[in-house]
Amino acid sequence: MRYSEAKKGRVFILRLEDKELLQDSIERFACEKQIMHAEIQLLGGVDKGSKLIVGPEKGRNSKVVPMVITLDEMHEAIGNGTIIPNTSGEPKLHCHICCGRGAKTICGEIREGVIVWHVMEVIISEITNCSAIRKRDKNLGFELLYPEN
Repeated sequence: MRYSEAKKGRVFILRLEDKELLQDSIERFACEKQIMHAEIQLLGGVDKGSKLIVGPEKGRNSKVVPMVITLDEMHEAIGNGTIIPNTSGEPKLHCHICCGRGAKTICGEIREGVIVWHVMEVIISEITNCSAIRKRDKNLGFELLYPEN
């Protein structure tokens, strides 16, 4: 386990609107407000055509190849995530959502493109006095959290 201690900062409440791209909108807002570290909570609707990363194709000892699912209809969604800067100092969102429609539920990461359906409520709770960053891991192929000072 790796960890660092931090403090709560500003809190922002956002309403994303129809057809906005979830990740792009939140990262753009973070840049505008100079939010480098934060926790995210969200709920609302995601549109048909939204894409989720739902797991690697194969197990632990294989190259990580993401599986992408495209939603065939509008779904209700709830999710959590973090904003942590990469090594270039850009705030990056890592967020997973659970999407439901009728009795069917699917959970996954939003980085392939999640589209807001009418409205998405987002709470961004800034984290201050934090030195955590995301660094690319050569073996896994994605950016991992490094919270230590």
